[in-house]
Amino acid sequence: MELRQLEYFVAVAEELHFSRAATRLHVVQSAVSAAIRTLERDLGAALLDRNAKRVRLTDAGEALLPRARIALDAARDARDAVAEVSGGLRGTLRIGTLTSIRIIDLPALLGEFHRRHPGVVLQTVVSPAGSGGLVDMLVEHRLDLAFVSVPGPRPAGLRLTELASSVMDLTVPIGHPLAGLPSIPIGELGGLDFIDLPVGYDNRDVADRAFSEASVRRHVTIELTDIGTSVDYVRNGLGVALLPRFLLADDAGLSSIPVTGADLRWPLSLAVPDDRAPSAAARALITLTGDFLARSAVPAALAPADPTLRA
Repeated sequence: MELRQLEYFVAVAEELHFSRAATRLHVVQSAVSAAIRTLERDLGAALLDRNAKRVRLTDAGEALLPRARIALDAARDARDAVAEVSGGLRGTLRIGTLTSIRIIDLPALLGEFHRRHPGVVLQTVVSPAGSGGLVDMLVEHRLDLAFVSVPGPRPAGLRLTELASSVMDLTVPIGHPLAGLPSIPIGELGGLDFIDLPVGYDNRDVADRAFSEASVRRHVTIELTDIGTSVDYVRNGLGVALLPRFLLADDAGLSSIPVTGADLRWPLSLAVPDDRAPSAAARALITLTGDFLARSAVPAALAPADPTLRA
């Protein structure tokens, strides 16, 4: 049994697809298939049930998967220890991110990390399902860490460190009947047409939770995957939206109204799986994120969390 065989097996088990696993591993699909066939022959058991339509784990594959991950983590830790002594981190760091992060200058953060650790390959991933999709990818060990917004209880299988938060206000165009109000109760928002992100995205989760707790029905008439685009739709009179204050600080074409009787706090957190220790590269990025936030100017509309992050 070789580590390479275990690595290929874990990739197929997590992707449930040979072609996607090969793409993730940067090898041809035939190499993945051959390695797993050899592993199955060495172990004397079929690990994957595959046909033309799907791939799934057999009972033997289910039993091997957690142990294969442990073996790969141990090998990674051994490589990390040698690399740190030798003077440089190596490996690949898989980072999940939201479609729009305006609290953190992510390109600047990752650029600084790359200059400090040029031997680490950075891969960033955006999930079409928003933070919910990133959470699933973390739990499935398809990501090493992710910037997510998870309101409410902490998802099982994750460790979260909050970086900052912002209150979401009702946002309407200048000239709207509600524009200029000092505040508005959530109970008075039921008849409005809302622009929002799809279900599973962080802002949508915060809003849906608040309306559910207030027993108020809400009409979402337009769904967009980019929060910045939502601002443009509101400005052009296509609906209203609940948007974080930091997004609207300098927009003269919009009016922001605090909503009373609801918890509309939007949090940004750094998440890692809680069933495995972060790699040396992940620990380095976690530490740098804390330092980076401490040095950066936090917008006035944000409530900064404790910037001292340690894995």
